[in-house]
Amino acid sequence: MTQPAWLAPALAYIPEWLAYQMRVTEQPGVAVAIAHRGKLLLNTALGHANSKTGEKLTPSHRFRVASHSKSFTSAAILKLREQGRLKLDDTAGQYVAGLHPDIAVATISQLLSHTAGIFRDGLDSAYWTGRIEFADEAKIRKDLTLAPAIDPNTRFKYSNHGFALAGLVIEAITGEPYNTWVQREIVLPAGLTHTTPDVPLPAKAKLASGHSNKVLLGRRVIFPGTQSTHALASATGFVSTASDLATFFAQLAPNAKTSILSKASRREMTRPQWKDAYSALDRAYGLGTIHGAHDDWAWWGHSGGFQGYITQTAHVPSQDLTLSVLTNAVDGLAHAWLDGALSILKRFALEGPPTETTQDWTGRWWSTWGATDLVAMGNKVLVAAPALFQPFLKVPELTVTAPDEASITLAGGFASHGEPVRRLRNKSGKITAVHIASGTAYPEAAMAKDLTTRYE
Repeated sequence: MTQPAWLAPALAYIPEWLAYQMRVTEQPGVAVAIAHRGKLLLNTALGHANSKTGEKLTPSHRFRVASHSKSFTSAAILKLREQGRLKLDDTAGQYVAGLHPDIAVATISQLLSHTAGIFRDGLDSAYWTGRIEFADEAKIRKDLTLAPAIDPNTRFKYSNHGFALAGLVIEAITGEPYNTWVQREIVLPAGLTHTTPDVPLPAKAKLASGHSNKVLLGRRVIFPGTQSTHALASATGFVSTASDLATFFAQLAPNAKTSILSKASRREMTRPQWKDAYSALDRAYGLGTIHGAHDDWAWWGHSGGFQGYITQTAHVPSQDLTLSVLTNAVDGLAHAWLDGALSILKRFALEGPPTETTQDWTGRWWSTWGATDLVAMGNKVLVAAPALFQPFLKVPELTVTAPDEASITLAGGFASHGEPVRRLRNKSGKITAVHIASGTAYPEAAMAKDLTTRYE
């Protein structure tokens, strides 16, 4: 299948929108990768890897991608199942001794779907705030002698300790450390060159630093992100890039041409099994996969939260698109920006690529109120709001009536529905402003000069 014609202009706009979002929100950095049918089409980074040193963020900088690790661990379990070395109905106690009796009878499927009833983080999770080291195997095993928090198979209940136990199962079956086996049998066969199950990183690998929010101190504190997650690597240890995550999750799609797993395993891993009934968002969980939707575009993938990092990856089966958005701050907007990117892609898919009449209307224009983006798609031009998480949501639409003239043919009642739009040019023919209804917008440099001249 060839790339749809609407995809290229959508991919061109997403970095422009994100660049404005970065300026408005003052986030340190964001890395974004988008693949179609497994082929990477967008791989970009904005902002800083470290806002204190001024180090620029690049697509090759790695992030702590935290609970994305659960997807890798689930893939590892399913690979072992394909090899005939375990069954999903096997109990954890068949492979790991010393567990509380009610945890010992939890099935591997229950561990991977967060339905074993196991507590989320034991009795002391101060490692999430950098106050202590992440739990080693002895600490995890001690915690797992405690009774589960609730009965199994009664509801979806997220558990990092449950995935730590899945890591111990992998070690018991393979006779190797989790990090060693998963790197060799899962990461490298998937072709991931910037991914490891934990730190330390390979020589010369670059790690984006994490950042605090600005609310408490009025500035961001740097979190180095270099702490090992020890026995919790199978739940939260992974370090990766947006491009590697987009590549990996695209390979988990049942229709992927190449994958480390069989089609049957991919179907089992990526089907929703338990709905999160009490979530503010419509979410469900599979085997190491989170399930959601943007309008009627259902997706599955995973997210991650580590001290100083918020990350999310999603695969949209109906469009065969995979998106990964990584941010390096505790208030990072990975979730909102991934949803925003989906909204941009979906609108372009609905309207199609710009026509010959509309294609040269695309551009950013400024007034004292901020920026407005004219975005051409199909036979219309949207008056987009790049400051919004969904920049095309209920925005005015223009119909081009002449080379430099248009009409606002759809707008809200408080806007300027039905009024004219025209582009203004200088003597050399360059567009110098856009007159939208009764207001005028200018290029950024001209607007900046105007504001400083009039008010400073």
